[in-house]
Amino acid sequence: MQANPSELANPLDPTDPYAREHQIFPCLSDEQIARCRRFGTQESLPPGTVLFERGQHSVDFFIVLKGCIEIYEHRHTGPNVITVHRERNFTGELDLFNHRKILVSGRMGEEPGEVIRVHPQDFRRMITAEPDVGEIITRAFILRRTAFISHEQGGVTLVDREKSGDGVRIERFLRRNGYPISLMDPSCSDYASVVDRYGLQEAQMPAVVIHLNEEILYRPSNHELALALGLVEDFDCGHVYEVAIVGGGPAGLSAAVYAASEGLRTILLEGEAPGGQASTSSKIENYLGFPTGISGQALAGRAQVQAMKFGATIALPIEVTGLDCSRSPFALTLRRGEARQQTLRAKTVVIATGATYRTLDVPNGRDYDNRGIYYAATAMEGELCRHQDAIVVGGGNSAGQATVFLSSHARHVHLLIRRESLVDTMSNYLIERILSSDRITLHPFTEIVGLDGDGHLEEVTWQNLQTAERETLPIRHVFLMIGAKPNTAWLDHGLSMDDKGFIRTGLDVVRDGSWTDSHRQPMMLETSQPGIFAVGDVQSGSTKRVASAVGQGAMSVSHVHAVLAELAARA
Repeated sequence: MQANPSELANPLDPTDPYAREHQIFPCLSDEQIARCRRFGTQESLPPGTVLFERGQHSVDFFIVLKGCIEIYEHRHTGPNVITVHRERNFTGELDLFNHRKILVSGRMGEEPGEVIRVHPQDFRRMITAEPDVGEIITRAFILRRTAFISHEQGGVTLVDREKSGDGVRIERFLRRNGYPISLMDPSCSDYASVVDRYGLQEAQMPAVVIHLNEEILYRPSNHELALALGLVEDFDCGHVYEVAIVGGGPAGLSAAVYAASEGLRTILLEGEAPGGQASTSSKIENYLGFPTGISGQALAGRAQVQAMKFGATIALPIEVTGLDCSRSPFALTLRRGEARQQTLRAKTVVIATGATYRTLDVPNGRDYDNRGIYYAATAMEGELCRHQDAIVVGGGNSAGQATVFLSSHARHVHLLIRRESLVDTMSNYLIERILSSDRITLHPFTEIVGLDGDGHLEEVTWQNLQTAERETLPIRHVFLMIGAKPNTAWLDHGLSMDDKGFIRTGLDVVRDGSWTDSHRQPMMLETSQPGIFAVGDVQSGSTKRVASAVGQGAMSVSHVHAVLAELAARA
């Protein structure tokens, strides 16, 4: 039984969250506990009392006064105690900030105990009213989730015969949503016993095993997976939100943080996972305040916690399929899964749907998605091409960050660009690293013209645009970071857009004659429809940088306030 946090930590890894015992399992002072009492009730509990179980929603928060609380996970081998909270410790992790299913169970230890029980609605009031306690709790919750992920605790097992396209998709979806996952393939010693235990057939893989009830999902879609794991939050479409944010990239998350922190009823609708295109970056080094860099996924994860802490609803995976601008409040059409549609209404809308990388202009350009063709370069993709050659296509910062990162995993990285050089499209610090690395080769005036492989990509043919010379190499991993295609098809051209499909805002909608409000000029981020704003990469003329997207997201909230004041004045 694992009960001592120090036993969980890897002493050789200073980044292991369990090594930061006083932050991940802090003790509250007597004075802090006294202030927390007014938000809860003191209870005496007998040994073995189950306080919460994996899979439950909106569980209570507990401060231990006497005795201990055992936190345990469910595995195919049975319950496994992760840690024990003792006097002045507290329970919980990130799912106490939302209404998703919790990952672990908790019970009183072998002795009678006393606790302070705080119900969810009172917990939120407590961390707001007592900011010093809230800071301790928030830091601990983030570290606990990070520990669950790094130690593969409280999650699910993905069983796959090989690195299949569906397996890569499932793993990416769970990791991007901060959900712990352990991988099981033929290289694992107990692979055969797990396959035999659950009677898994090759045609059923990849399979996801949920150990609480030994439920098995066979090749699930992202929505089926999210539903089974409780990642889908319920929200009331009968309520009118003050602001609905469509898209969970840096711009959308920034808008959610500022709107919720200012007391607005806020919902963020995201189709897959927070982070957007930024989450595909392994490390962003030129973002203000992070001199050693931060991964796009980590940045998005922290922003999501901030938004939830202030009370924003983060709803995913939700596809927004339409926006009716003729109604007041505005009506957004939502789709969950295959067929279920709903209508959500909001007084203002912030569109932050961003842009996606383009695919290759070859006949079979999409045939190898997740099977050799990738649109992200995170630690997961880095492991896929370890000790093998890889290709990165693109000349922007994302391509540069991917190239530098992958060069520490792959045997060699080939960077393909159609231009003569990187000078006009990439930050200088990335160019210098690329040109100075003996594990990176830059190929100017070059594009991919052919892909081949049986199920998985096996060969790539590229061509020099000046000489027309072609070369075919046995490369199995290609990372595409070319161009930017705006995610605006769902709008059905209801708003003014430029010739590339990006949304016009501000003076641009005055110049093209699409602005209809005769009483005032549009605000800087306002679209052709008053009360609807566009921020981040989806906006026409945006700089396609994380910092500017975050700034626009924050700025949009001041515009939202102005519109809400207008609506109140007219009422």
